[in-house]
Amino acid sequence: MNSIITAVLISFLISIIVGPFLIPALRRLKFGQSILEIGPQWHAKKSGTPTMGGIIFIIGVTVATIFLTRDYKVMILLLTSVAFGIIGLIDDFIKVVLKRNLGLTASQKFLAQTIVAVIFSVILYNMGFVNTEIYLPFIDGVIDLRWWIYIPFTVFVILGTVNSVNLTDGLDGLATSITIVVSIFFTMTAITFKDIHTAIFAAAITGGCMGFLLFNAHPAKVFMGDTGSLFLGGAISAIAVALKMPLFLIIVGGIYLIEALSVMIQVASFKLTGKRIFKMSPIHHHFELMGWKETRIVTVFVIATIVLSFIGFLGISNFLI
Repeated sequence: MNSIITAVLISFLISIIVGPFLIPALRRLKFGQSILEIGPQWHAKKSGTPTMGGIIFIIGVTVATIFLTRDYKVMILLLTSVAFGIIGLIDDFIKVVLKRNLGLTASQKFLAQTIVAVIFSVILYNMGFVNTEIYLPFIDGVIDLRWWIYIPFTVFVILGTVNSVNLTDGLDGLATSITIVVSIFFTMTAITFKDIHTAIFAAAITGGCMGFLLFNAHPAKVFMGDTGSLFLGGAISAIAVALKMPLFLIIVGGIYLIEALSVMIQVASFKLTGKRIFKMSPIHHHFELMGWKETRIVTVFVIATIVLSFIGFLGISNFLI
C-alpha cells in the first residue's frame, strides 16, 4: 500500500514542480489554444491559453511509474499511453504552430490510434498478460471472446475511450477531474485483485491529474490539449483491458460515454431530420447554453462519476465473495 501512496505523491509533486516552468515556456513559444467559432461565444476569451499542458502530468506519471515498478505489463501500459500522447502532441503542434486549427485530419488520427491500439492488444495477448476472458459486471463469471473477437473488441474499446476522453476535455478541469475519480476506481480495483503493479500506474495517473488540476481548474492557466486527453484515454482504457474490465468502462466512464454519444446523436439527428437534439454538443456545451456555469457542470459531472464508481464497485463485489 505504501507504494500506491508513493506513486500518487511522486506524480503529484512532479506535476506541481513542472507546471510553473512549462506553462510560461508554452506561453513564450506562443503555444496558445485557438478557440473554434462553433463553440460557445464566451469561450473566445480563452483563446491564447497555453495548450499541450498534458506534458505536465505525462512527465509525472512516467517518472513515478518507472521509479516504483519495472513490471513488463505496466511498461506496456505506459508506453501505449505515451504513444497516444505523442499522437495528441503532433495534433496539437499542427494546431498551434502550423496554425491549422483542426490539427490532424480525422482519417490520419484514426489510423494512428488504430495502429497503436492493435499493437497494444496483440502484444498484451501474445505475451500472456491477458487471455480472451473479460469480467462481466454484477455477475460472478467471465465471458471468453476467443482471440478473433477479443482483439477487435479491445481495439474498439480503446479507440472509443480515447476519443470519448478527448471530447470530454472541453471545460476547465472537466476531463482532469473525472479522470481522477476513474483512476482511483481502477487503483482500488487493482489492489483488490492484488495487481499492485497496475495499481501503481493507476495511482500515478491520479497524482498527476491532481497536480495538473491546480493549473487546469477554472479559470484554467493551461489546457491539456490532445496531448493530455489522448494520453489519459489510452491509459484508462489500457488499465481496463489489463484488468479484464473493459465492460466496466461503460459504468465508471459513463460521463465519457455520454459525451461521445451526445455528439453522435447530434450528428445523426441533424443529418436525418435537419434538427438538433441538443443546443450544442458535446453535452457539456448544452448545459452551458442552458445557463449553467462551468464550475457547476464540472461539479455535477464529477459527482455523477463518483456515484458511477460506487456502482462499479458493486459490480465487482461478486468476485470477492
